[in-house]
Amino acid sequence: MERFDVQVLGAGIVGRSLALSLARLGLRVALRADTSRAETSSADASRADTPRADAAPDVRAYALNASSVALLSSLRVWDALPAHAATPVLDMHVLGDAAPASLDFSAWQQRVSALAWITDAAVLERELAQAVRFAPHITVVNGSTEVQAALTALCDGKDSPARAALGVAFDRHDYGHRAIAARLTSPRAHQGMARQWFGSPDVLALLPFDTPAPGHSYALVWSVPEARAAELLAADDAAFEQALMQATHAEAGELTIKSARASWPLMHARAQAWAGPGWVLLGDAAHVVHPLAGQGLNLGLADVAALTRVIEQREVWRDLGDERLLRRYTRERAAPTWAMGQVTDGLLNLFAEPSPTVRELRNRGLSLVNRLSPLKRWLTAQALRA
Repeated sequence: MERFDVQVLGAGIVGRSLALSLARLGLRVALRADTSRAETSSADASRADTPRADAAPDVRAYALNASSVALLSSLRVWDALPAHAATPVLDMHVLGDAAPASLDFSAWQQRVSALAWITDAAVLERELAQAVRFAPHITVVNGSTEVQAALTALCDGKDSPARAALGVAFDRHDYGHRAIAARLTSPRAHQGMARQWFGSPDVLALLPFDTPAPGHSYALVWSVPEARAAELLAADDAAFEQALMQATHAEAGELTIKSARASWPLMHARAQAWAGPGWVLLGDAAHVVHPLAGQGLNLGLADVAALTRVIEQREVWRDLGDERLLRRYTRERAAPTWAMGQVTDGLLNLFAEPSPTVRELRNRGLSLVNRLSPLKRWLTAQALRA
């Protein structure tokens, strides 16, 4: 049996990032893409540390904040991304479900270079895999290889078979919604502006992107109830484009679909325990939030940074799997992940409420926040560091 310092279960973005981050500390890491050794037959568990789209090619895109970019830069992955795979968000325009309710953010007003960077999921995964391939302290192991490690990090997604094998409960609330992802183009240049519409009950985001048409492309993330999602996924391109134009009121120009459509179910979930003797949870294995704030992967990468910091600062005599050591990580990450889950869940429920009184109050609130510059700066700072 091979011996390692850490075994990482799950070779998605969070799992690979953790392996690279711990290897930089000089630790020997076993990265297991196939988690069948955790008594599972789940075909998709190895790539489930972030929501997986079902279609090929992968059309997902992530809004990465400054903290996530800093982590990926330290792993020498961010600078390896081609220019078209990471588009800065310079402005963000959020609209309520009644005019003139809106909320605007500007990188210039917030004194940052970008509010976020919209990143191609497939390209990011490819560059992380390449970095792992050349990392001297990482060994990629398969399902038939038994290893021994002081610490096992579970990064195998919201349906984590390893978490289930440990008997850790996963408090899960299914929204009855699906996210639809696709790539779009418009004759109108996006100019680095992200747009988001809070409907009742759907939420639609157009994220500026540079493929397939530089300066004129968007990554779509559209959260809709299950029945509506089935209709949109079954519709032909012309009908889907017409639905997009109705939902966006043509504010981003005439949208044309340029990819297959992918979808996944949406939920709010949280594991009841994040660590124990010799094991720890990260990413979607620990917590899942609605994508309306674009913070799911940022929370997972913040988990990576926190666990790496805790391990780096541990006492020389303390074992990597020491439960008291791992509690330091749990304490650091509990509050920000809980808060983000409450914010996204609260916003979704607020805008799903059909009451005319609630509708008027929420739209007035959106406009009020837009006029309060200090509050907007605080909200931006929270999003940038997640």
